[in-house]
Amino acid sequence: MSETLQPDPRRWKALVFIALAQLMVVLDATVVNIALPRAKEDLGFADSTTQWVITAYALAFGGLLLFGGRVADLWGRRRTFMVGLVGFAAASAIGGAAVNTAMLLGARALQGVFGALLAPAALSLLAVMFSDGKERAKAFGIFGAVAGGGGAIGLILGGALTEYLNWRWTFYVNIPFAAVALAGAIMVIREPAVGLNRNRLDIPGVLLVTTGLVSLVYGFTRAESQGWGDSSTIGLFVAAAVLLAAFVVVESRVSAPLLPLRVITDRNRGGVYLSLGMAVIGMFGLFLFLTLYMQGVLGYKPLVNGFAFLPMVAGMITGSTQIGARLMTRVPARYLMAPGFLVASLGLLILTQIDVNTSYWQILPGLVLMGLGMGTAFMPAMSLATFGVQPRDAGVASAMVNTSQQVGGAIGTALLSTVAHSAGTAYLDAHKAAAATTDPKLFALQIQVHSYSTAIWWAFGILVLAGITAFTLITAGKPEHHDSPATAEDAVPVMAH
Repeated sequence: MSETLQPDPRRWKALVFIALAQLMVVLDATVVNIALPRAKEDLGFADSTTQWVITAYALAFGGLLLFGGRVADLWGRRRTFMVGLVGFAAASAIGGAAVNTAMLLGARALQGVFGALLAPAALSLLAVMFSDGKERAKAFGIFGAVAGGGGAIGLILGGALTEYLNWRWTFYVNIPFAAVALAGAIMVIREPAVGLNRNRLDIPGVLLVTTGLVSLVYGFTRAESQGWGDSSTIGLFVAAAVLLAAFVVVESRVSAPLLPLRVITDRNRGGVYLSLGMAVIGMFGLFLFLTLYMQGVLGYKPLVNGFAFLPMVAGMITGSTQIGARLMTRVPARYLMAPGFLVASLGLLILTQIDVNTSYWQILPGLVLMGLGMGTAFMPAMSLATFGVQPRDAGVASAMVNTSQQVGGAIGTALLSTVAHSAGTAYLDAHKAAAATTDPKLFALQIQVHSYSTAIWWAFGILVLAGITAFTLITAGKPEHHDSPATAEDAVPVMAH
């Protein structure tokens, strides 16, 4: 190739704006949740609708991620990134101005659509802009810390906005985030002039994978509310299996697939997607049940609840930037991912010991270990998921990281909520005699704590399994200081304007 390979001189400035956009998307997952009770009071929607405010976003985001990744490879990551930012900000403005339930649900679905463009574009921009091994480690360390800690920061921000302004600001807050990230994208973000995938869009693949993932995510949502034996739940899972199997068949036969099977059949990338999906189940278990425990049992206000998670955020930043980033070019990824997931599982093990009288200082070591472990594991996972992939596949490979996390989150919420409900029912049945002589309020708290503790035990087991999966499937050695493109034609030249 005649062009000289050299990095973009503005790549570190670009990272700031890419990370800011990622923070906005991650924040949105938790910042809105805190505001839901106030939004429900203001707009007057039913309890059953509350779940749909979360589900509308999850279905659109999870279902369209692979499509968003492919669009990034087709249009260009920078352009897709900018369209995603503008669309996400517009959808947030609609959500903040919602005058009825339909408007709010529509805004949430629209946020999911543009989030599905934005998230894979952000990660794939990082993948193609940082080619040096050591620099890549630092960049993914920062990105991993933002992706991991953003959810907890969202709890703080959501609590503050809801308490001191009103619930609408949990939507409006995205607008300044998007504006700054967009200005940065216009001024400093550039991407390689080559490496795009200009093949025609695989429409059958888009339809099959979108409907398949929507069926899967909605199936888990239904399982949480209607039970695993419900006919509609079973029907959704069967439909998801058929649609996703058909998708694999189509992708193996078309000339320009939406998801080239080479992306997921690579043992290391497949191991990352699988172990990351399982680890997210554990993280959701922590966020969901510890939030319920802190507010419902310890009596924390939303803002205090958010601040209580700060040590975990600090642990994530430390694990990602100081442990993961420093060791990634020295040791194979599995020696960071597997121990990272196991350290995080030790944090969950401490948190299984909660009871009605547990103090915050007893919870604190578990939060710190969870943060350190997940930060250490997430960074090499995100880097390895896009390492060695052909630039034309960078968007789709990045979308698969988000898809594994989104599906893992949907499974985690439904599975662990079901486990908690069953544990609470079993505890009530086993302690009927004690209920007659115990203060009703105290007994209700004991049921809650037992159900949360049981769910966290399950999350602990799943996180251990994620560690074993990472160690078994991921065999890549330590990356060289320079990533090698798959072919000479795929090499990354000087950044184009």
